[in-house]
Amino acid sequence: MPLLHKIAGVVVVLAVVLGLWLPGDPGGGRSADVARTGGNRAAGEEAPGDRTAAVAAGKPSAKPSAPPPATVGPAAPAAAAAKANELGQIPVIMYHRIVDRPDLPLDRTPKEFREELVRLAGEGYVPITAGEFASGHINVPAGRSPVVLTFDDSTPSHFALDPAGRPKPNTAVAIIQEVARQHPGFRATATFYLNKDLFQLAGQEAAGLRWLMRNGFELGNHTLTHKDLSTLPKEGVQKEIGDMESKIVQLTGARTATLAYPFGSAPDKKGWAEKKDGVYGFKGVFLAGWRPAPSPFDTDFDRLAIPRVRSEGKVKENDCEQFCSTAWLDRLKAEPATRYVSDGDPGTITFPRAEEDRLARELRGRGRVY
Repeated sequence: MPLLHKIAGVVVVLAVVLGLWLPGDPGGGRSADVARTGGNRAAGEEAPGDRTAAVAAGKPSAKPSAPPPATVGPAAPAAAAAKANELGQIPVIMYHRIVDRPDLPLDRTPKEFREELVRLAGEGYVPITAGEFASGHINVPAGRSPVVLTFDDSTPSHFALDPAGRPKPNTAVAIIQEVARQHPGFRATATFYLNKDLFQLAGQEAAGLRWLMRNGFELGNHTLTHKDLSTLPKEGVQKEIGDMESKIVQLTGARTATLAYPFGSAPDKKGWAEKKDGVYGFKGVFLAGWRPAPSPFDTDFDRLAIPRVRSEGKVKENDCEQFCSTAWLDRLKAEPATRYVSDGDPGTITFPRAEEDRLARELRGRGRVY
């Protein structure tokens, strides 16, 4: 046999032996893949290059799945015993003037106001501020319910000080403090939505506003001159809000957390009212509407359109027989399962299991069910 033929035969034999000894695909590529990936893939697992190849071939590529929602945990026994429902409704009550002789539709007398507060205290409500509500910082004892007391237009009937520096009798502030003293657990707080007149404090604006803040009350923005924002362009909206905010900051050194629309009218774009860099930025914006607000933990909660309930008895005017404060408080009393009831722990959100779908997804880690 010629020498070249012998050499060729040896090469063929060596190739067969090596092929049996070093397993791999015929193209030699799999051994490189194993080295890159650190081991064999499970059956059906996509190789690193497969997705690119599929896209190039026009095949759809699998998208990364969203992270699974956090798990809702079990409620504390005390919270279940209190029948906590922190996805229930919260009344945000809207007041205007508190006067002895009402002559405007939104007026209430000191007697009517006092009676409504006594009712709230007796039915287990605890006042919180509008800013606390809008940001979801609700710290109320177990079994009790939050209520937000709001006052529009900063009139002297809301707040005035006597020569001794005490709130004048029958003003809103004086009545709130009176009821709080008589009903332990009823917190003496409210949110006052300010216009430029500032309770007609006549040179004592800074001292008066600081007194309110120092004594647990909150200040809110109600625009400088109470114009209907729905009629104004962007510049007009921002000037009305911004000028009022600047005035409050000048007098108190602090910005407000919330805005209430004059007449409940929103501008063409909510963003104009929500914030203006370096001037104002609100956690919540309140309407003048006709129903309790959803819980700030509810998927339906819109912090830029928070409804309020007008304070009024069951009178025929403006459908108050159904939609003002007396009617709504009656309904929440008759249907307690619809009312926000606290679990006593501001770090958790407790509710009956049947309500679980209403909890905002990003809050599920705080959720507790029973």
